[in-house]
Amino acid sequence: MRCFTTEIKLEFGELKEPAVLWGYIPNNFSEIDIDRKHPAVLVLPGGGYGYTSEREGEAVALRLAAEGICAFVLKYHTAPARFPVALSEALTAIAYIRENSEEYHVDSSNVSVCGFSAGGHLAASTGVHWNKEEILKGIGKEASEVRPDSLILCYPVITSGEYTHEGSMSNLLAERRQDPELIAFNCLETQVTKDTPRTFLWHTWEDGAVPVENSLFFAAALAKNKVLTEMHIYPHGHHGLSLGNHVVNGDWKYEEKHPSAEWINKAVDFIYDK
Repeated sequence: MRCFTTEIKLEFGELKEPAVLWGYIPNNFSEIDIDRKHPAVLVLPGGGYGYTSEREGEAVALRLAAEGICAFVLKYHTAPARFPVALSEALTAIAYIRENSEEYHVDSSNVSVCGFSAGGHLAASTGVHWNKEEILKGIGKEASEVRPDSLILCYPVITSGEYTHEGSMSNLLAERRQDPELIAFNCLETQVTKDTPRTFLWHTWEDGAVPVENSLFFAAALAKNKVLTEMHIYPHGHHGLSLGNHVVNGDWKYEEKHPSAEWINKAVDFIYDK
C-alpha cells in the first residue's frame, strides 16, 4: 500500500497553513491486473468543527483500503476558520482525487465522501452544494470536478434548526450564527435536490449529542427527491462510535464490537454497487 500526504491549498486570507490530505492507496499486482481501477473515498472526521478526530480518520481509511478502495483522509480547517473554508477544502480534495486518478488508479466515476458527525455535515454539504456557483467561484473548479458520486454519512449533523448540534453550528458560523441566509444554507435537509448523490446513512437512536432526527430529516428529503438511499438506525449506542470496535475505543477488549460495527462492510457494498 502506498501512503502519502499532500497539501490542499486555498486562497483564503485568514489561512496560515494549508489543509492536509493523507492518501492510502492499495497496490495493484501484476498477477491480478496492474492497471486495475479502484473506487475512492474521501474521509472527513468529525470533531464539532472544532478539531478533526483521529478516531474517525486513519482507522477508517485502512479498513477501506483493505477492501481495495483508495482512501483519503482530509484534515480540514476548523474553528477559528469559518464557513465556507472546510467545504471549499473538501470540494478541492475531491477535485484533486479526480485530477490524479491515473496516478492513484482511481475510478474517477466512483468517488465517494464519508463523514462522521460534523464531518458528516461537511460530507453532506459537498453532496448538496457541489453545483453552487458561489462556492465553485471561490475554489476555481467546475461542478463536474467536485461532485461526489456517493455519500456515506455516519451519525451526521444535518440540520441547523431545533435538533442541531449547536457546538458544530457555532464553530462553523461564529458571529454569523444568526444570519438567516447562512442558517438556511447549512440546514442541509432543505438543500437536497434530485442532483444530490446516492446516500448511505447510519445513526443510533440513543445518540445524545447529535439527535437521530438529523439522519431522519435527510433521509426524508432524499426520498422526496427520489435519491437512492440506504439507512440503518441502531437502537442503542452513544455518539462517536466510529468503527465500533476496540481499535477506536481504548477501554474495549479485542473483538468487542458494537452492533453498528457492521456499517463499514455495508458501506463498502454500497460503494461497489454503484
